Amino acid sequence: MIPQEYIQEVVRRNDIEEIIGQYVQLRRRGRTATGLCPFHNEKTPSFVVYPDTQSFYCFGCGAAGDVISFVRKYNNLGYVEAVKQLASRAGMPLPEEDDRESRARQRLLEINRCAARYFYENLNAKTPEAAMARRYWKEKRGLSDAAIRRFGLGYAPDDFVGLLHYLKHLGFSESELETSGLVKRSAKGNLYDIFRHRVMVPIIDVRGAIIAFGGRVLDDSKPKYINSPETMVYHKSRTLFALNVAKKSKSKRYILCEGYMDVISMHEAGFDTAVCACGTALTAEQAKLLSEYADEVVLSYDSDEAGQKATERSLGIMANTPMKVSVLSYQGAKDPDEFIKKYGRERFEMLLNGTANPTEFQLKKAKSKYDLRSDDGRLSYIREAIDILTERGVSPTARDVYAGRLADETGVSKQSIVSQMQGAVRTAERRNYRKEQRDLSKEGNAADIRVPYGAGGENALGAASAARQLIAALLQNPEKVIYVRDNLNIETVVLPEMQDALRAIFRCADENLPVNITSLQQMLDEKPMGEVNRAQAINHDRQLQQADIDMYLNYLKNAKPVSERVRGATNDQFFDTFVKMSKEKGSVAPPRRITME
Repeated sequence: MIPQEYIQEVVRRNDIEEIIGQYVQLRRRGRTATGLCPFHNEKTPSFVVYPDTQSFYCFGCGAAGDVISFVRKYNNLGYVEAVKQLASRAGMPLPEEDDRESRARQRLLEINRCAARYFYENLNAKTPEAAMARRYWKEKRGLSDAAIRRFGLGYAPDDFVGLLHYLKHLGFSESELETSGLVKRSAKGNLYDIFRHRVMVPIIDVRGAIIAFGGRVLDDSKPKYINSPETMVYHKSRTLFALNVAKKSKSKRYILCEGYMDVISMHEAGFDTAVCACGTALTAEQAKLLSEYADEVVLSYDSDEAGQKATERSLGIMANTPMKVSVLSYQGAKDPDEFIKKYGRERFEMLLNGTANPTEFQLKKAKSKYDLRSDDGRLSYIREAIDILTERGVSPTARDVYAGRLADETGVSKQSIVSQMQGAVRTAERRNYRKEQRDLSKEGNAADIRVPYGAGGENALGAASAARQLIAALLQNPEKVIYVRDNLNIETVVLPEMQDALRAIFRCADENLPVNITSLQQMLDEKPMGEVNRAQAINHDRQLQQADIDMYLNYLKNAKPVSERVRGATNDQFFDTFVKMSKEKGSVAPPRRITME
């Protein structure tokens, strides 16, 4: 492990404002600097750098930490790699260390690089099976030599030990090869290649490192695809195929395809922002990664039932991102690759420019399920369409437009449809309101408190807020850590992540470590570290002192969670409780009273 003293010195020698300013255009505002967050798509700056505490915080996506955290996240590095990069920049010689994880990671990446070279060389070998593989890529898939080189495409020969012997000859051990996922051990204890007689596609991360492979058969035999298992360098839920190529495009409209064969064909046709999820379905992590590069995403999945289900799943995930999302609809081909081959690039581009929005896609799918020649069919279609149109995110204007279309399609008056839709909207609002109340009762009084004791903040505290403020106060006053530990019953802290954060702060004192973000982020998981970063960010311009600490301790000693205070309350009592809390906290928007039916 790298010594703590060394890490703290690395942070001290790398000014966070200077480092981040190399990647983000920052504007000074008093004691802070702001800019557009590099980790999510935004138009209004919510990314703040705090030179006083050598930290950063994004109020949009929650990204936060010290200079090591930023370099690590921005460049997709491991912790040790980020420290080494900053140390090199500061001209600091590296300490003697036993960094087994880092060395293992580098060895694994080197194995993958050598394997990719092996597959590429075998594709270009003078053998009948290599010629067959080349015909597959060039004739069946229509790829040029340039595309083959750009994506590093290759061929795994029909040999159980070809790659195994090649890599062992280069000096890699059997245990390293097993870890790579490129070879397996049989029941008899013998190692063998998992990729055999398949065309090969390297999976490359955004930094250009080969992290995994996908292999496809040359015919219709099963299994059609085999992919690398997850390793310490490959996490499929966080990886998008071809993002390393797409990110170089000037376009911010990305095309999300179903598989990497579609992606490669799209790039060959000139659509250089095509990507696909690694794994069976799009994940929230992949969507977030995509939103860091794309302003708009077109879903271009296969036209079969599985493709349509994948489209629906992806629409649900994409709804939580800032990206504009649309859906490609096409006929006469089973997938985008086949469509381009049959009708050409120009016609596909016309389809892209005429893509439907998510609501349009859902309505079209709903309509296809019913026979509109029958009364039951028309009524069922109207009911499902209204359910779609009453979802959050559909504007009143859009509802009015689609109501007119429904009237034309079904022969039912627009007035009747609008009336039914208004009733459904009210029902949805009541349902959402009840859910919000349930969520509030579970969370406890967790409003952010930014008013110190000296500014009349005594009545503005909630239990979770008191714990968060206590964390902020200890970061500002590390000499008070022992005092707080002696006077705090940790069980009175509502949220487990805040308990973890406070315990880590106490540990810093025990081990004579600085009580700062650099020390804590090596002890804490993502959630508790997020609370630490948030606490420091919202209090950067306020000096918390002994009186504040005593107030927080006292509140934690005596406070009860909101869930206990409202247990068994009627709807009106529930509402009045939260109105009272809102007034105590100076809220300008108390919850709305809705008559419950």
